[in-house]
Amino acid sequence: MLNNISLGRYVDTGSVLHKTDPRVKVILYLVYLIAVFVVNSPVALLALFILTGIQLITAKIPLDVTWSTLKPVLPLALFIFILNALTIKQGDVLFTWRFITITDVGTTRAVLMALRLVFLILSTSVLLTLTTTPLKIADALESLLSPLKVFNVPVHEAAMMMSIALRFIPTLIEETDKIMKAQESRGANYDTGSFLSRLRGYITVLIPLFVSSFKRAEDLAVAMDARCYRGGSNRTKLNPLKITGRDIAVFILFLTGAAILIGIQVFFGN
Repeated sequence: MLNNISLGRYVDTGSVLHKTDPRVKVILYLVYLIAVFVVNSPVALLALFILTGIQLITAKIPLDVTWSTLKPVLPLALFIFILNALTIKQGDVLFTWRFITITDVGTTRAVLMALRLVFLILSTSVLLTLTTTPLKIADALESLLSPLKVFNVPVHEAAMMMSIALRFIPTLIEETDKIMKAQESRGANYDTGSFLSRLRGYITVLIPLFVSSFKRAEDLAVAMDARCYRGGSNRTKLNPLKITGRDIAVFILFLTGAAILIGIQVFFGN
């Protein structure tokens, strides 16, 4: 399961979205983030589904990568669905048994919240993590937040920390998998027994994982210090970001799609 987690993984398919300026993708992601939380009508949800499919097709993301992105989120989506279905009591009753009451409004809201999470994860993966390297994401955030430097906000340092965090997620996942296999070879069991016994078993993974993470962080800090890394405004970039006509075209097309989606919501919304 750990090997199927795609968070922080970059999948290069050579698509238009991969070649698009990361600043454009960050802005588009924020726009679609707003659109996802604005949508609440069935017609608008259908339009959001179509737009998300267009994003996946444009990015040429393989189906197995898409599924590995969604698979870890499905239990959380199911939990959100059940929680909303059982706690919202407005509307006509569809089912009742003892203290459990399910209404049409609660079911609709539950489906909406679960789908919002799915669309949010897909948009995050397509517009950011799967189509953009962590270094480019950091460069994009540093460029977009550069006006905050006037207020002495450490924009470069914040972007660098986020880049390092994204870069080391796959590394930590691989390290966790190695530790679990090593502990299993010594007799550890993570699938059977009571909840407390399995929890104690995972402690044998967390402790060496924390030690390994701090060791990697220390090695990285020493390497950066040895190379006289200082960051800041005087630091140059090997590949500076440049907006091209293709980036503007992609931005206009996807922004138009988001505007159409919000228009559908306004027209068909309650």
